[in-house]
Amino acid sequence: MTCACGSHHRHVQPITPAGEEIILDAPMLSLSGQLRCSDLGQLLKALELLPEHAELSRAEPGNLRFDLAQTDNPLIFALNELYADDEAFQAHRTRLRGARWGAESKGIGRALELHEIMPRLRAEMYHDQDAISELLLRVFGGPEEARLVDMLRRDGHLALSLVAEAAGTVIGHVALSPIVADIPALALAPVAVHPAMQGRGIGSALIRAAQEAFADHAIIVLGDPDYYGRFGFAPVDLASPYAGPHLMGTGCDGLPPGSRIAHAPAFSMI
Repeated sequence: MTCACGSHHRHVQPITPAGEEIILDAPMLSLSGQLRCSDLGQLLKALELLPEHAELSRAEPGNLRFDLAQTDNPLIFALNELYADDEAFQAHRTRLRGARWGAESKGIGRALELHEIMPRLRAEMYHDQDAISELLLRVFGGPEEARLVDMLRRDGHLALSLVAEAAGTVIGHVALSPIVADIPALALAPVAVHPAMQGRGIGSALIRAAQEAFADHAIIVLGDPDYYGRFGFAPVDLASPYAGPHLMGTGCDGLPPGSRIAHAPAFSMI
């Protein structure tokens, strides 16, 4: 059996509209700007307080980003923060009232802007690779899915790699990779959304975008029937190491029951 595309599974990623917006129930909040120390004393105080402030902020359930760096002027720090929604941002502000940073940094100047934003879908870029790995590690609690995507990318087997991005932060990811079958077929795996953003439609947007990109292919997934059933996936009777009630597909009319499929080699290596 070979893939009907005849290209040894080196599919070319379709052109994906850049920046397609995902409409959420409530906007995310991006805070960016500068912290400005007026003298050496304030700088030393900032250097004392900021490591703890950054660590505690990143540990907040609704925080997705807290980046802080000194600029060319050592008295000025560039700050970028991202929160799941206004509720998460208000929880951050409430925490600050009892924190050392909130109590002891009042003299340090702030030049900050707060923006409501919606995440956007786009194709993976080279600079996203580390962020995708970090997201997969966070979501799945282990390295297997990150290793899978790295190996698929290395082997030229990422037929599609989409991210959901907000303010330069990767908060969701979906991948498609070729399957050996009697018709053009792809595996949908993995699908990941940052824990702070789950249940808000980002996973659905990623899956539907993947389906639309390869509407002429069968797409196979191993997952929860209740969840994937919402996207038209139904159980398939195919010869595969993953055969069973959780092996589902769409566009599989050309695959007779019992026909054999084979995932990309990376799947057998994790």
